[in-house]
Amino acid sequence: MASPEPSPSTPFEEAIQLFNLITPFSKETLTQRYEEARRTWYPSRYAGLTNNPGKYMEMYKKGEAKTKEIQAAYQLLLTYLNTSQER
Repeated sequence: MASPEPSPSTPFEEAIQLFNLITPFSKETLTQRYEEARRTWYPSRYAGLTNNPGKYMEMYKKGEAKTKEIQAAYQLLLTYLNTSQER
């Protein structure tokens, strides 16, 4: 039995994995991946994938949570890029 892949241990590694980036990465690549993720997880769009009214709000809330996670990861990586360029 294969062991599961270890999960990232730091918020930076989690953000890199969320956007499927490889370091070093550019601001353009980060922004492109951010926009793609935002479009995919936009709450009303994501919730609209179901025809089940009972499941709609569950999916909407999941979309909201994922959108917040995406925004936080984007800000973290953007800050990383800005501080690494200043050095």
